[in-house]
Amino acid sequence: MTSAQPLRKPPRWVRWTVVPLLVLAPVGYVIISAEQSRDSGIDKQNQAAATRLTHYWPSKVQRRIYQVPIPLGGVASGVAYLETNSWTTSTLYVQFRTNAGALDSFLAQLGTSRAALKTGDITITAQQRKMVRWNFRPAHQWAGASLTEHGDKPDHNLVVDLTNPDLPVIYVASTMNF
Repeated sequence: MTSAQPLRKPPRWVRWTVVPLLVLAPVGYVIISAEQSRDSGIDKQNQAAATRLTHYWPSKVQRRIYQVPIPLGGVASGVAYLETNSWTTSTLYVQFRTNAGALDSFLAQLGTSRAALKTGDITITAQQRKMVRWNFRPAHQWAGASLTEHGDKPDHNLVVDLTNPDLPVIYVASTMNF
């Protein structure tokens, strides 16, 4: 029988390298996570406090909840939105410019078509327009539609500026009632 060999201590430089890494790596992770979490809260707080349109895309979750299928692939520009919430109603206001084909696709995804747009009809209510400071001037060629859904789906009030039919501007007020 041979006796067990005693464990040999690692060289001092290994201990001075490994031990700080075992301590500093988790501490660094915690600091980075806390900073990201803090930044996320600030962004959400700023969004909640917004009283004007934010010139940025609404989140994927917002677009899915309010069923506002903004065309992807670089065909939508000038995207801006505002979300308002109360005990009984939440509304997502969105505006963007697109091309004629993307307008048709957008309307199809909402379950409608250009045929449903009524020339000269401003379907976004005065109260909604006031909320986001939309002013639909008479010099433009407006067309609108109201899409009322049942159950837990949002209602959509649409107004489309067809002054330049190749580059229409779409205004949407998507409302969820509780």
